Amino acid sequence: MGAIERSGYRFEPEFSVIEQNGAIHVYQDGQFIEEITFRFSGNYPEVDMIEELVEAYCEERGL
Repeated sequence: MGAIERSGYRFEPEFSVIEQNGAIHVYQDGQFIEEITFRFSGNYPEVDMIEELVEAYCEERGL
């Protein structure tokens, strides 16, 4: 899955299959803002799960 763009923010997911965890790096205007961490099971995180994390982040911050 590639980056997600929302409300002027860029969300770049990355994950480790071996460790079964991942992070979504949040950028605004190319500047790193913060990291959203998550855990998953299987060969890769579900796209819906990543989109839900991004949506929740945006809602919490009123974006």
